[in-house]
Amino acid sequence: MSRKGKLTLERKLSLTGWAFLLPATLLILIFSFYPMVQAILLSLKAGRGAQAHYALTNFTRLLQDQTFRQCLFNTIFYFIVQVPIMLILALVLAVLLNNPRLKGKAIFRTMIFLPCATSLVSYSMIFQSLFSTNGFINVLLTGLGLEPVRWLEQAWPARIVIVIALIWRWTGYNMVFYLAGLQNIESSVYEAATIDGASPVQQFFKITVPLLKPTILLTAIMSTAGTLQLFDESMNLTSGGPGKATMTIAHYIFETSFVMTPNFNYSAAMSVFILVSVAILSAIQMKIGDKRD
Repeated sequence: MSRKGKLTLERKLSLTGWAFLLPATLLILIFSFYPMVQAILLSLKAGRGAQAHYALTNFTRLLQDQTFRQCLFNTIFYFIVQVPIMLILALVLAVLLNNPRLKGKAIFRTMIFLPCATSLVSYSMIFQSLFSTNGFINVLLTGLGLEPVRWLEQAWPARIVIVIALIWRWTGYNMVFYLAGLQNIESSVYEAATIDGASPVQQFFKITVPLLKPTILLTAIMSTAGTLQLFDESMNLTSGGPGKATMTIAHYIFETSFVMTPNFNYSAAMSVFILVSVAILSAIQMKIGDKRD
């Protein structure tokens, strides 16, 4: 009887757990996986209406589309430049703000985190004002005896503005993850290292980074996915310009779906390209970063 009661209790606990998981699981299936499958099927269709048939023409078109190649270059540029700078800066700030002897830590943490809670439209308008022809940045450059830069009217300066905006907006977000990880590391580890003569730099590379490796891996994967799907800054900050010099793949998907003559099959093919790219890069990062014995 006791064994039967124990099994019954375990089953009840299991059913209770599934009852809590089921609503979230259903929502993910309905609003994430089902649209994903439909997008894959749509990307494989060519033609419209009764003439629609399955083919790979949408994917072969990607290789020939000059605008897509430009958007791909822009997206890769943002990923290669912005993500490492942002994550390193977030880690350094987290270490500095985790110092127990630092006064006013809460204020500094809040100030650094606030940008990611700022309205996208508001911060886009601020950056447009800062980097305009007569904006504060050019006034500062002129005051230093340098030539003003047409930040939003030239391709490379406009890309740099987007990188700066992304770093400003998302560094604090990643810093919070690192702070949470640092607070789970026992202070006695650092005290023992200090007694053994380890410098702060040695402690950072020999203790902090190895123990934070799972958190670093998590933020790297999230930042990779977010950058490859980057849309807001390209849309609101530069409108993809000048020309299409700063347009991302996600922005181009929006253009081909709702601005130009709608071509949902081709847009779905670009979406599948992003999906596969995120999956491959995430798998590589997990393979490299998650080396557990």
